[in-house]
Amino acid sequence: MNPACEQVLDAGLDELGLVAPAEQRDRLLALVALLHKWNRAYNLTAVREPVAMVQRHLLDSLAIVPWLRGPRLLDVGSGAGLPGLVLAIMRPQLNVTLLDSNGKKVRFQRQAAYELGLSGVSAVQALAEQYQAGPFDQIVSRAFAAPQVFVDASRHLLASGGEWLAMIGRDDSLRTGALTGATLLECVPLEVPGQQGDRHLLRLEADEATTDQ
Repeated sequence: MNPACEQVLDAGLDELGLVAPAEQRDRLLALVALLHKWNRAYNLTAVREPVAMVQRHLLDSLAIVPWLRGPRLLDVGSGAGLPGLVLAIMRPQLNVTLLDSNGKKVRFQRQAAYELGLSGVSAVQALAEQYQAGPFDQIVSRAFAAPQVFVDASRHLLASGGEWLAMIGRDDSLRTGALTGATLLECVPLEVPGQQGDRHLLRLEADEATTDQ
């Protein structure tokens, strides 16, 4: 294992107030190693260095762990399996579906889930608007689209009483006032170790009048 990655991960987990047993910690580091290996051929992420992957991908994804409840979680626009694979490692009791339209990224998701022994993870190649499984208790997006697009694309997949978790790069709480079909429950500032700049989590619920479930 990369000692620098281990050090950054351990410090980040401590700063986030998260405890990762040895098996989970090893899987997180193994995910970075896989991502770095595949990235050289498949260009899965613009982040190239393993230590930067820990900071910008692992720790960023881990920052929302306290708001997970599941048990059915959908990661829309999952890309290289982020944050879904990270969340599945930290909360193995979750049933996590990774959804992306890019075939090479879905192939990586499936291989990573297999090699990491994540039996509760499934990877699907599809557009969110066309996907018909579910419903899901929580739907997460890390870099999929603006909140309104995210809500509209996945509304039919949200369970009754479920919520959306939208990770955004700055405080868009004012802009969410114009959301249709969803209500802002909370805008949570996220302190991601090693990252500068605003990072927030929007917790959204479906308006009763637009809930299909």
